[in-house]
Amino acid sequence: MNDLHRKQPFTAHRTASWSHDGYNRDWRILQPGDTIELADLEGPGAITHLWFAIDNDHGVTDPRFPRKAVLRMYWDNHADPSVDVPVGDFFGVGHGRVSSYTSALFDMSINPGEDRGAFNSWVTMPFAKRARIELENQSDSVVRIFYYVDWQRWKDFPEDSLYFQSEWRCEFPCEAVPLVEGKEGPNLDGDENYVILDAKGSGTYIGCNLSVDNRAGGWWGEGDDMIFVDGEAFPGSLHGTGSEDYFCHAWGMQANCYPYAGTSLFNHDHENWEGQWTMYRYHVPDPIPFSKSIRVTIEHGHDNHRSDHYSSTAYWYGSTPAGVSPLPACASRLPRD
Repeated sequence: MNDLHRKQPFTAHRTASWSHDGYNRDWRILQPGDTIELADLEGPGAITHLWFAIDNDHGVTDPRFPRKAVLRMYWDNHADPSVDVPVGDFFGVGHGRVSSYTSALFDMSINPGEDRGAFNSWVTMPFAKRARIELENQSDSVVRIFYYVDWQRWKDFPEDSLYFQSEWRCEFPCEAVPLVEGKEGPNLDGDENYVILDAKGSGTYIGCNLSVDNRAGGWWGEGDDMIFVDGEAFPGSLHGTGSEDYFCHAWGMQANCYPYAGTSLFNHDHENWEGQWTMYRYHVPDPIPFSKSIRVTIEHGHDNHRSDHYSSTAYWYGSTPAGVSPLPACASRLPRD
């Protein structure tokens, strides 16, 4: 905001779903199996804001559609997507659910009593030559989307610019490390941790969201975060003290959403931490650069002794517009009833 009073070195543009026939039909329809292109932009430039409003056909008939619709982004004519994430998870809420929350990078504004509303991203996504965004409907229901893609056209592409990347992972369930004589053992290598991101090359890790479906009962936290930069050995240079601690909470999770950390999906009906949860941590004031590789992990319970269902979305910038890990098939990523 300190630069708003200065002359801006770009021009502002928008690609949107407005109805070109002049009527109030400002949406696009995706039949089951359809893929549509939301934007095809010529660089150099940067996407600065995404606004999506998504439902089925004038309502919600499939409440899991946020996990079944897939958002993909391609930079500079690369054949593989640099973003390949279920649309709800990309905007910060997992389990195929939606929830009103706000943060510095993403937010949702959901109508009370409805499973639909607005999704926003405020992440800067530079591109040198071309940016292409598409949405695929992998559900058995119609998906309807209203959207804005706000972007800047730059005069040139700075040599130190990085490319935004995002990928989704899951373990349903996490494999529990057996107790030793009924007690938790020590974790002295991190090998059995849940992996949020395992990326090669150089770049900057800027955060993640983590969705936990409590299947083991009781408090699901106490899993230390362990981040290994450039192939370093255990314990790594960034070693934390517990799940709620990494997400900047304490003594459990609170129903709070702050700019860089919070709980975007809080189970207000819980009695002992049961149910589904989504937390986020964005390293905006404290980004984590890497030169060769980065491995972002977290224990699922101390010493990985719990077998809950974990899924996550990682966000980072890379030096090239490379593809990310392929997204699992739709049936494999749906929450288990």
